[in-house]
Amino acid sequence: MNSRERVLKAFKRMPGLPDRVPVQFDLCRQLYDHFGKALGIPVNYTENLYEDVTYRISANELRVAMGSDVVITGASVSDDFHIEKEADGTWLNEYRMKMRQGDIYVEVVNYPLAHAETKADIDAYQFPDPNAPGRFRDAEELVSKFKNDYLIFGDIEVTIFSLAHQLVGMEKLLVDMMMETEYVIPLFEACAAYQTQIGLKLIEKGVDAIWVGDDFGTQQSLIMPPETFREQLKPHYKRMIDSFKEAKPDIIPILHCDGAVAELLDDIREIGFEVFNPVQPGVPGHLPPDMKERFGDMFSFWGAIDQQELLPIGSDEELERDILEKISILGKDGGYMISPAHIMQNDVTPERVIRFIELCRKHGKY
Repeated sequence: MNSRERVLKAFKRMPGLPDRVPVQFDLCRQLYDHFGKALGIPVNYTENLYEDVTYRISANELRVAMGSDVVITGASVSDDFHIEKEADGTWLNEYRMKMRQGDIYVEVVNYPLAHAETKADIDAYQFPDPNAPGRFRDAEELVSKFKNDYLIFGDIEVTIFSLAHQLVGMEKLLVDMMMETEYVIPLFEACAAYQTQIGLKLIEKGVDAIWVGDDFGTQQSLIMPPETFREQLKPHYKRMIDSFKEAKPDIIPILHCDGAVAELLDDIREIGFEVFNPVQPGVPGHLPPDMKERFGDMFSFWGAIDQQELLPIGSDEELERDILEKISILGKDGGYMISPAHIMQNDVTPERVIRFIELCRKHGKY
């Protein structure tokens, strides 16, 4: 059984169980560079329009050599775009967000739509050209190289809600959503229309799944009332997924959504998502038995291994127990791909990365 068949079975798109629970992982640049050098495999970076997504869609040749069962691709910055850093180390990305490097992730320090109030403000904003030269070169090459052996995910994370708040600022957006300010719905419509174009291009290039990514939860609760999500956001996601299914009826829609979002999972299934990621551990409503019992007939699960504390500072015994628990519960009768809940950062040692992969393969057999 190759990796492609393994993931299709795990995601219930082929009959029967996979031979083992499939494995996936993302690494930060420091870890990619370490393993590339150690294994003698060139690390190919696809620089995404939003910087942190780069590490989701890069180094596929290295990751499959290390044991990943999927290939993840996405849109690249245009051939015509070049970062010019200011004296203070900040830069404008292709969305014209002013960025700086934080301790772990990049941060937006100036929002291009920070003063938006009306629909006209949104109409005047120019999104990056989805057809710019070089935008999908890496995607096309990866599909051609890996399609027969691996399931190919097209990543459009930072999709609607996250893209909107990175354009205007989170505090402003949440306040204006509650106030029903004129620009809010046009902004969501514009973000959805743009990322729908990107997703359709990735489908045209041959991806098997579209990975949407927006966070609706905190460590304790939803960011917004569920009624606000249903009224202001849900219809845009539904139209987007419907467009993808119209273009490719067997596309696999995947949602990455951090935080305690169990309250929205019925809505998320109604939108059309079939795979839920990252099943963030340690937040209310996300205990593995609850997830599997309440939502196991609605979703396949992907993720669930804590990268905040367990992977960087937990013992090997604690890591092994957690992997065994997640596989035995979320992976019972299929429906699970194991991975850390987010990108492994450089507080995780290279030895620990290898141990994680080894334990997943050791305990994942059906």
